[in-house]
Amino acid sequence: MIRSELITKVSEENPHLFQRDVEKIVNTIFDEIVEAMARGDRVELRGFGAFSVKKRDARVGRNPRTGTSVEVDEKHVPFFKTGKLLRDRLNEGNN
Repeated sequence: MIRSELITKVSEENPHLFQRDVEKIVNTIFDEIVEAMARGDRVELRGFGAFSVKKRDARVGRNPRTGTSVEVDEKHVPFFKTGKLLRDRLNEGNN
């Protein structure tokens, strides 16, 4: 599902809201998650999961094409850990 599909789905389930208002709401939610993560904060949506930022240390990597060693700088990467309700829902049919 992409952002526009999410906006359409929320609009369909809430006919009393204009689609442009739903779009503002969805964009605001995503923007706030990004801003919080940029500050280094953790964003937890109970039952869904938690977004956080992990630091990857600098290391020596390898160029897969040539095999030569390459210095890889330290970087921060987004990390998502699923919540229990989401995990349980995804695995309902596997028990």
